[in-house]
Order: sequence, then C-alpha cells, then structure tokens
Amino acid sequence: MVNSSLMIMRRAIITAALCAATAGLAGNPAHARVFVGVGIGVPFYGWGYYPPPVYYPPPAYYAPPPVVYAPPQSYTPAPPASSYGTGQACYAGPYVCPMDHPIATGGSCYCLGNGGQRVWGRAN
Repeated sequence: MVNSSLMIMRRAIITAALCAATAGLAGNPAHARVFVGVGIGVPFYGWGYYPPPVYYPPPAYYAPPPVVYAPPQSYTPAPPASSYGTGQACYAGPYVCPMDHPIATGGSCYCLGNGGQRVWGRAN
C-alpha cells in the first residue's frame, strides 16, 4: 500500500512539474518601463532636431473647371448666310433664290421649285 501511494505521489509531482514548465514556456514576459525625471517646462530636443509644426496648413483646394468655356481668342464666327458670295441672286422665272457660290453675272443657275425640281434661270 505504501508503494502505491509513493507511485501516485511521484506521478502527481512529475505532472505538476511538466505543467509548470509548459506554462513557463507558453507566456512571454511583460516589458514594462519606468521613467523618473525632472521636468523644467521647456522641451529640449538637442541639436539638429526640429519639432513638428503646431499648425498644418489645410490641403490645397482645386476648383472644378467651369461648365462652359469661352471660345479661344482666335475664333472668328462664320459670316451670316445672307452674306455668302457677293450677294448674287438667281432669277428663275417666278423663283428668286440666293446663290451659295459666286458665278459670272448672267451665268446660268437654278432654284428649287415647290416640288423640289430645278427651275433654271440667270444670275444677276
């Protein structure tokens, strides 16, 4: 009986030792630091070190482009439709129509009639 009690006690001690060793290996020690100093109210950073600025400027704002752009300065508008050519007109019987390109005075030309047919005439 004494022999079995020693055996149980030995197993319990070995098991407790293994558990303690395993628990010791599993955890990391805490890294704590203690600082003791005397404050004088003015920070000293040493030579060559500049502290960060107290105020940072806001980021630059870029406005979106306007919706409508003005035409460039070299833009010249097209002349009105009535001023094309030299102001010639084609006289084709009952129809008179403006000429879209200049031709010699008295040259043949045509105007479109009411049904879309060509009516021939003379330029002034």
